[in-house]
Amino acid sequence: MRLILVPAAITLGVTLLRLGGELRHGPPALFSRLPGGGLALVGIAWVAPVFGAWFGYRLGRSGLAPPGKGRALGLPLAAAATFFLVGWVAEKAGWAASANALIAVFAVGAVLALAVSIPAWPALGQLLVAYAVAARIPVAVVMLFAILAGWGTHYDAPPPVFPAMLPLRRWLWTGLLPQATIWVAYTVVVGMLFGVLGQVVASRRPPD
Repeated sequence: MRLILVPAAITLGVTLLRLGGELRHGPPALFSRLPGGGLALVGIAWVAPVFGAWFGYRLGRSGLAPPGKGRALGLPLAAAATFFLVGWVAEKAGWAASANALIAVFAVGAVLALAVSIPAWPALGQLLVAYAVAARIPVAVVMLFAILAGWGTHYDAPPPVFPAMLPLRRWLWTGLLPQATIWVAYTVVVGMLFGVLGQVVASRRPPD
């Protein structure tokens, strides 16, 4: 748990910086207010690979290498494929006819992706889950306040064609559920892939 304290604090700082930038109408390239974030440069999605590599490096230096490089890379890639396959099957089967249903489908896909990716390197997987939860809880809280108060940020911007509903219910669908599933899975899968790179670097350094 000590390993995630500083990364979680940095991630919280990025979240607050992003929120402040949007509230002050900062440059869209840095602080986009579009639904989903608009790939703005200030955002915690970009730090997941950095901390994934750092965790992999630290575990590698501690002697906790993955069971095998092929497995450590192959299972996260299979997890990502599983996530998108679930979405594709749901679309073909007509299970994602509404925005709510689409979010639910991808939430299920995210849980399956987690189940596939974590066995690739259990030590790193557990570490990344803990970090992802610590990173995403503050975002869910920010989204709750943003939706209730109507801040006009990407945190309270509903997805396109999302049905009108009461604020708390909208937060459950667009805030809590995605943050607890889709974004946790993203953090773990991407972090696992970059964690292997970090472990490779650690293995090439002489012992301390």
